[in-house]
Amino acid sequence: MTDHDQNLRPGELPAADLHRLSGAYAVDALDDMERARFERHLADCADCRAEVAELQETATLLATDEVAPPPDLRAAVLAGIETVRPLPPVAEPARPVEPARPAAAGRRSHRRVRWTHNRMFLAAAAVVLIALAAGTVWIRPWAGDGGDTIAAPTTTERVLEADDATRVRQDFPDGSTATVVVSRSEGRAVIVTEDMAAAPSGRVYQLWLQTPEGSMQPAGLMPDAPDATLLLDGDAADATAVGITVEPDGGSREPSSDPIALFTLET
Repeated sequence: MTDHDQNLRPGELPAADLHRLSGAYAVDALDDMERARFERHLADCADCRAEVAELQETATLLATDEVAPPPDLRAAVLAGIETVRPLPPVAEPARPVEPARPAAAGRRSHRRVRWTHNRMFLAAAAVVLIALAAGTVWIRPWAGDGGDTIAAPTTTERVLEADDATRVRQDFPDGSTATVVVSRSEGRAVIVTEDMAAAPSGRVYQLWLQTPEGSMQPAGLMPDAPDATLLLDGDAADATAVGITVEPDGGSREPSSDPIALFTLET
């Protein structure tokens, strides 16, 4: 350890680990002090200069419109990269005891490992850049209790599991049931049917959201299935009721008859 390494500030890398910064340097992810120290290292490290040139060429493929990242983005990305530790360049021995070709192959192998790790860095950077361009950044996936990655909940699931979800159920004479679940915080509604009879031939069940003014807004067509869970189209934040009508195949812009079911929602 050098005298400088004994006086490192928190989070600063020792000299032996400067090689690992080539990926972060290529995508301009270093702070001013790290950049200055790495650039001094570049002056004496031909391997890192070659690697940075290759990485910067690849990084140009990730270009996007400039978007201001959130304050904790850099720390989150670099924290994840801590699990990938590239090897430093391996110098060829001055007097190899074996033929030169195996030694060169071994060196290429180490550089290939470092290049692979830095490609992983650039792949992570690409995901961040694409997410920023879309206006949203996910630093980590949804995780279960055991740490396993699971899919993010769908809008339908969020409505059904919302703390403010309310349910209105109707039982029909043929034994079928339909339940409307609405979440004002999500601004959406879901209908769940059980043993629902099929619509007449050439007709379809159409859903409607009733506005506070009393008009009915199209909210989708029900599938031709006895048991279904369907997310209604449109904003249900202020809806006063959900209606079901029987319409021609393809649906209608306005109800053609009175609803066969009307679910009055709590307001």
